[in-house]
Amino acid sequence: MLANRILAQHGVLDAYGHVSVRSPADPTHFFLARSGPAALVKAEDIIEYDLDAKPVAQTNYAGFSERFIHSQMYRARADVKAVVHGHAPELVTFSVSGAPLRPVAHMAAFLGEGAPVFEIRTASKSGDMLIGNDVTGAALARFLGNKPAALLRGHGAVVVADSLHVVTGRAYFMGVNARELQQALGLGGKVTYLNADEAKQMGAQDGFERAWTLWKAEVSR
Repeated sequence: MLANRILAQHGVLDAYGHVSVRSPADPTHFFLARSGPAALVKAEDIIEYDLDAKPVAQTNYAGFSERFIHSQMYRARADVKAVVHGHAPELVTFSVSGAPLRPVAHMAAFLGEGAPVFEIRTASKSGDMLIGNDVTGAALARFLGNKPAALLRGHGAVVVADSLHVVTGRAYFMGVNARELQQALGLGGKVTYLNADEAKQMGAQDGFERAWTLWKAEVSR
């Protein structure tokens, strides 16, 4: 619940974005809110799913059509414990511009060499740009590989991590870095990106725990 509200408050998630976490009791299950705006999520809105993106228990709640992003990420990568999918405008901009989203700020060092752009047309010719089934979900998971984040062309981004706190921090600072980079590119001249050593050294941060503490306090007021 907290991660949904935190990311909504900071513009990472809009009315359609979502965040999930793998079940600590059963790694073949994960928790994701029912379909609805992230800013309004309450504890009772959370649904437990299996890796086929089916509710574990009977529910009358409608699920997100793109829950397959989450199920297929968890199926493909045992290291992934949390997933965020959102549509922040600055990330959509980089997904269609041809300008690579690479880290310029130390808080986004986890991006390393950049965020690759997933082209839905390679997985589906239907014209539907949503990740609404196992086929497109699995294609996105394969494309992401072992990376922490990717852009979806004309759609948004997916971010993964080994904890809910870290995925929240990554999703937030990915957008911050996109805005900072866009401003730097607009100034003209040569942009200095983080090099490999800087990305490796700074990527972990403090697990974004200080940020989480602040964000939790802000949404709990």
